[in-house]
Amino acid sequence: MYRYKILIVDDDILLQNSLKYVLSDNYDTVVVGSGSAAIDLINKEIIDLVLLDIRLPGINGLQTLKSIKQQHPDMLVIMMTAYEDIDFVITSMKAGAHDFLVKPLEIEMLELIINKALETLRLKKEIEILRNSYFERSQLSDIVAESREFCQILEYAGKIAKSHDTTVLIDGESGVGKEVAARVIHQYSSRFDQPFIGINCGAINKDLLESELFGYAKGTFTDGLQEGKKGKIELADRGTMLLDEISEMRPSAQVKLLRFLEEREFYPVGGTEKKKVDVRIIAITNKKLEEQVKSGDFREDLYYRLNVARISIPPLRERKADIIPMTLFFIHKYNSIFLKNFQKIAPEAERALLQYPWKGNIRELKNTMERIVLMEDDSCVRLEHLAFLNIGGPGAAKNSGHGVTLPPEGLHLDECIHQLIIQALERSGHNKSRAARLLGISRPTLVYRMSKYGIE
Repeated sequence: MYRYKILIVDDDILLQNSLKYVLSDNYDTVVVGSGSAAIDLINKEIIDLVLLDIRLPGINGLQTLKSIKQQHPDMLVIMMTAYEDIDFVITSMKAGAHDFLVKPLEIEMLELIINKALETLRLKKEIEILRNSYFERSQLSDIVAESREFCQILEYAGKIAKSHDTTVLIDGESGVGKEVAARVIHQYSSRFDQPFIGINCGAINKDLLESELFGYAKGTFTDGLQEGKKGKIELADRGTMLLDEISEMRPSAQVKLLRFLEEREFYPVGGTEKKKVDVRIIAITNKKLEEQVKSGDFREDLYYRLNVARISIPPLRERKADIIPMTLFFIHKYNSIFLKNFQKIAPEAERALLQYPWKGNIRELKNTMERIVLMEDDSCVRLEHLAFLNIGGPGAAKNSGHGVTLPPEGLHLDECIHQLIIQALERSGHNKSRAARLLGISRPTLVYRMSKYGIE
């Protein structure tokens, strides 16, 4: 059975011995006589609870508390003080102390406050274990963030998560990770063990979106369910509702969503009885809602109601520090799925990956790596593997149909083809399939032309 470790910080030897005697039957105890010694010990050992006297030699208890909380924000600290130090107690509680004890200490009160503090600690640990379990199941442990831009976004999402119901608007191009940011907010919020339900406002018939969101009452539709149907917002009660492509929502649904955000109540379609739910709304869009507002396609009042906390995610081409780590992550992932053994990226392929615009963002990069790992038999991602993206490197533009210029003196076409085939074979290590991809032709066509031009 796990024994909690309690650190006693007091310069009174008699009190040290008394506390150690009382507590040692149920807890592991450590004793120090100064604030600086306590800080050093906490940085070296795992401590569950600190009993900290306010009057200490050197740095006092309040200064010690502030230093502990700065380095270990979740550390539970109980202050010990005499009656005349009550002002210090108030200041200590504001600085993050969990509770306080007044000297002379009463054993029953000591045990009660310690038990209460350790119960809080136990619940925190259980919640953290539960949160980590949900985290793994939601695949958020797969997040790769090396760039300063995306690390800041994840940090901001964590701050937003501390609010229970603040409405969030996330914008950015398709495939940049908007839903990932939404899931981070849900996962780190107090709602993490409740439903996370999403609906794509652009993928559902606009005439049906309202009933999908808010449900419908019994007998509303002749071909609907006889008992009626709960909407997505009601199903997300106590959790998080993700509204994808919010810009595609029709005006009537916008009105109803605005009313719900203001009142947290709604009527199902065809219903006369109000329903009340507790749900956080996160809206995401790949369009600029400000422009939608100006054009009259999106309600201005709804825009301001959604835009309480906003996250704008930059495209992958502006987060180049994420490209190679993500590539390696996807390689490892698809190695496991397709039983391949890709281990690294060739330098010229790495340069090409960094230069490519990635208009499809993370989704395009993921699909690219899936294709390469599936189709190629190699241990290294090479430049020729990327030929289908038309990012063959610095010379690609010169060799493309748009970059070749006929010299004034003319040229011998067959000789050019002959030389290009030889170069492709040399660059690919005489692998015909790779050479064919470099030339943009099929392998049978390459074999035919090799035979035609007498290339061994």
